[in-house]
Amino acid sequence: MTTMQQDANRAGQAFEALTSSRTMVEPALRAAVDRLPGRMRQVAGYHLGWLDERGNPVRADRGKAMRPTMVLLSASAVGGDPADAVPAAVAVELVHNFSLLHDDVMDGDVTRRHRPTAWTVFGNATAILAGDALLTLASDVLASSQHPEAANAVRMLSSAVLALIDGQNSDLEFEMRADVDLAACQRMARDKTGALLGCACALGALHGGGSPEQITRMRSFGERLGLAFQHIDDLLGIWGDPAMTGKPVFSDLRTRKKTLPVVSALTSGSSTGQRLASLYYREQPLVSGELAQAAELVTLAGGRAWSQAQADELLAAALTDLRRAEPEEDAAEALTALAHLVTRRDH
Repeated sequence: MTTMQQDANRAGQAFEALTSSRTMVEPALRAAVDRLPGRMRQVAGYHLGWLDERGNPVRADRGKAMRPTMVLLSASAVGGDPADAVPAAVAVELVHNFSLLHDDVMDGDVTRRHRPTAWTVFGNATAILAGDALLTLASDVLASSQHPEAANAVRMLSSAVLALIDGQNSDLEFEMRADVDLAACQRMARDKTGALLGCACALGALHGGGSPEQITRMRSFGERLGLAFQHIDDLLGIWGDPAMTGKPVFSDLRTRKKTLPVVSALTSGSSTGQRLASLYYREQPLVSGELAQAAELVTLAGGRAWSQAQADELLAAALTDLRRAEPEEDAAEALTALAHLVTRRDH
């Protein structure tokens, strides 16, 4: 089998897993969101792609559902029934969308999933409150699941949320600083993205009846994959096709975010990195031609290649953790396919 054929087979497996997960999780997710107060339910339904701005049913882009899929597959990987992990999958997806609602407000992003962001439609305060409602609902879904490990699961999720919030705070703080080093940027990304994906895999293994060793290995698998995901996300934030990402070209450069490839370039010690710094740290906003120039400077200073190489290395390390968890074969193949998709995606 050629590499191209193998990639195609893996992509097919990954999309099949994502579709199957959505079919299993979405009814429970909708039932949970239906418990929210009216206005919060409307904003959440809009953000999740179920409703238009007037509250009418639509079928808009609902996201990839990667995190709930990882929960269910992790339960299967340790020999459990994925149906037992549905509450955990719902809770993780609710937390993820809480973070997106808040991120869009903090970053001033005006589009997500090819639609106006919730805050641009309903206002900042309402979008923030809707995010708060989703976070509260996530804990309630886990606590009321009647799973014997429910209390432990709530603690695991709460710990991941605190790490996520700390990572997001660092991300915002970095925008005001000119002295961000690469190690700090990697810690921020590990907290902001890796913590929740690691928690998703650990919760799945917990609900599947996995051993402590398996839960630890699955958490590490998810954390490493989450950091690889952030590398790819940062690359797409500069070079992604707007038709695929739903965000404007050079969106992260426009706001001068300290993303992984950018910080790698800025701290490269090269003359190209210094030229990038002179653009990035000036007071005036970057205009279109300068945005393209900044993107080229990140490439020339090695930031683009470094981030892609890091994503590849993290993928290999994550898959090693997965093998050491001694997973069931079918679930392991699906998780491997999903991991490859995460590091080779275009949106």
